[in-house]
Amino acid sequence: MRELQVSTKYGVLKGQNINGVSVWKGIPYAKPPVNELRFEAPEHPDIWEGVKEAFQFGPESIQPRMEDGLFSIPGYKPEESEDCLYLNVWAPEHDSGKKLPVMVWIHGGAFVTGSGSTPFYDATQFVKRGEVIVVTINYRLGPFGFMHLSPLGESFISNAGLLDQIAALEWVKDNIAVFGGDGDAVTIFGESAGSMSIAALLAMPKAKGLFKQTIMQSGASQHLSAEQAAQVTAGMLETLGVSSAEVHQLKTLPAEQILAAGERLKQQTGAGLALLFEPVVDQATLPKSPIQAIEDGDAGGVRLLIGTNLDEGALFIRPDTPIVHDDDIVKAMELMTGIRDEQGIAYRYPKTTDGQAQLMTDIYFWRSSVLFAAAQTEHAPVYMYRFDWALNGHPLLNKAIHAAEIVFVFNNLHLLKSMKIIPNDSMQKLAYHMQDAWIAFAKGESPDLKDLMWPPYTKEERSTMIFNTATKVVQDPDREKRVQFGI
Repeated sequence: MRELQVSTKYGVLKGQNINGVSVWKGIPYAKPPVNELRFEAPEHPDIWEGVKEAFQFGPESIQPRMEDGLFSIPGYKPEESEDCLYLNVWAPEHDSGKKLPVMVWIHGGAFVTGSGSTPFYDATQFVKRGEVIVVTINYRLGPFGFMHLSPLGESFISNAGLLDQIAALEWVKDNIAVFGGDGDAVTIFGESAGSMSIAALLAMPKAKGLFKQTIMQSGASQHLSAEQAAQVTAGMLETLGVSSAEVHQLKTLPAEQILAAGERLKQQTGAGLALLFEPVVDQATLPKSPIQAIEDGDAGGVRLLIGTNLDEGALFIRPDTPIVHDDDIVKAMELMTGIRDEQGIAYRYPKTTDGQAQLMTDIYFWRSSVLFAAAQTEHAPVYMYRFDWALNGHPLLNKAIHAAEIVFVFNNLHLLKSMKIIPNDSMQKLAYHMQDAWIAFAKGESPDLKDLMWPPYTKEERSTMIFNTATKVVQDPDREKRVQFGI
């Protein structure tokens, strides 16, 4: 049996055996970012005396709440707080004596919601199936994690949420050995804002050497320019009634007031699906855009597995969603991607909810992922996938929507029962395929399936693994669309 009492750099932790794996929850990886530490870079956690019981998840970052989210779990009511910098570790129950590969999950949620402790990210099946260590993390969200504050001076920073992620990765490098993990064999993987975070981490000098491989699910080079982010900050200060001469008040305002200001600003600006709080190009932390960094070879040698879902936009644009005017779509497109649409791309899509959902899929998710993958092929092996699975007749999962692949990657299909779905054998087979590929990649191997080779992605062949009831490899599956977009 694995030893449940471990000595980290900061103190002794005691975990639990749960459902056949060893789990440590709510481990502090940085000091609470509260009071004077609000809007500052994360600091190493305090050393504690005695044995800390790591039996409960730490609080989630303060965030707006929806009553009925996509993957809401009945009865799941997490604690939230500014004091949110905690991580969780899953390890095999039996110690093989070997240093195991480590997979660190960065959650999504548009940079404003989510945590590493939601039931969909329970890593039990990963650990049981693959003999790996899995870590899930929290980081600061919304205005607390992604307000562009470095121009204000003092000790204010920008990209605080990304710096939190780096602090968590530093903690992993320094401490994961006592849990049985290899700190030199770390794969970071994430979805949506988590995947976009990984794109940024690949471009951040401070993150170099903290991971060897990346898995990016439904998100790539998403960021704001310094000028755009400065406008958001100015809007926040105005909404909060804080003048440029009184910025230190940001440290003492109630957290709920700051959160509410962010929500009001989004409504006032009509941002819609655009992100006001996200990574920003900032000389001290993220000196160039992620795609520019990849093209420049800044992430040379880092293997990449990347992909999107066939119908990402169908999560956000539902059949009853009002049709958006083309001009508004073009404005949102420019804000989200920097594309000015000189070629009139937006106008080529049908003026239906399906057409606008597909435009969102292509512009926000597919296009950036293809660009990112193609750029990295010059510097490291790349593997591309597309997730096509859908359930005919289901009101939501009748298309391969954004985030639908997560429950398969983590092999937590039982949670679909809350959506009135009973998993069947073909769904279980798909979950095994995806999880086995992710695990093989994390072990430094090719992510081939048992009876299906997954060739690396190249600009010439563009081999893409299509995950579905019948999984297969297709060469350049979106060639016509790719040519239309000029990529």
